[in-house]
Amino acid sequence: MSDLHKARRNKKDEFYTQFEDIQKELSHYRKHFEGKIVYCNCDDPYISNFFDYFAKSFESLKLKKLISTSFQNEQPNLFSQHIDGRGLKIVYEGDKDGDGLPSIKETKITKLKGDGDFRSEECIEFLQEADIVCTNPPFSLFREYLNQLMQYQKKFLIIGNIMQSGSKEIFPFFFENKIWMGPSISGGDREFGVPDYYQLKASGFRIDDDGRKFIRVKGVRWFTNLSHDKQNQKIELIKNYSPEKYPHYDNYDAIEVGEVADIPQNWGGANGRSYYIFR
Repeated sequence: MSDLHKARRNKKDEFYTQFEDIQKELSHYRKHFEGKIVYCNCDDPYISNFFDYFAKSFESLKLKKLISTSFQNEQPNLFSQHIDGRGLKIVYEGDKDGDGLPSIKETKITKLKGDGDFRSEECIEFLQEADIVCTNPPFSLFREYLNQLMQYQKKFLIIGNIMQSGSKEIFPFFFENKIWMGPSISGGDREFGVPDYYQLKASGFRIDDDGRKFIRVKGVRWFTNLSHDKQNQKIELIKNYSPEKYPHYDNYDAIEVGEVADIPQNWGGANGRSYYIFR
């Protein structure tokens, strides 16, 4: 079993999204943020590139408020080494001193009553206040996390593994066109930062010149219910259906299609790809 799989099995799944990946994806949604409250509910403000991005882009996005909460545990080097079992909340409401940059003096930092778990009562109150949620939730809790967002009818942009899209909890949302994939990641893998205490030896693991640890993760995608500029691009279909090229499933009325580009132009039924069905 790989070190990454061991980490997930042990729920050591703190993977820090890179600033460049956040910036690239968020460029497709800028129209949604004016006057909105953004909540990053799985993010230590001292580590999170999500908080960093939204704080630095606060004025250009014309945000109303930025809230970030972090889960607290006793692992060293995780969430700024707090050891009293309480999470953190940080609120930023824009540039106050006119220098155009966020600073500690312009933020309100408080300790939470509890540990900052996104499922806690106080974090759900922050969730209800927010307009848009944007974060990298724990991989091991992704299904529960996404279902909470749907339950509270929140707009969101979150990062996760594409294999989650085929689960019985999440696939119906795709099928009903309630959520979809973001445009900036369509294949390959992405590099994430990990805490210092991670003991990883996988092939995609590295340490930079500053001693920071990183690992490459396959199958990463953005999940969202925010419309974006590439969502309704027309796909030019050039393939034609034949029973030999497109086998029919035994237990579902659909044909197997390996890639979106291979969808036959003269087939009017459902198409399947390994772990999900699309129309």
